[in-house]
Amino acid sequence: MIVEVITPDKVLFSGEAVSVKLPGSGGSFEALANHAPLISSLDRGKVVVRTNSGEETFDISGGIVEILNNKVVVLA
Repeated sequence: MIVEVITPDKVLFSGEAVSVKLPGSGGSFEALANHAPLISSLDRGKVVVRTNSGEETFDISGGIVEILNNKVVVLA
């Protein structure tokens, strides 16, 4: 699946990922390939993007995530 982590200033991550862990407002959750469509608000926490070559972690202070058609867009 494609994951994009975007802030108002720049794109922190854009690429293929195996999974992404997110700090949802109702609790943390993980998205994998073929995840059901979802829009959720995010709390302060860490976004962990797991790729075939390792993990990348990003600290966010909140935001919104949209999951649709094997694409995850995090607006932080």
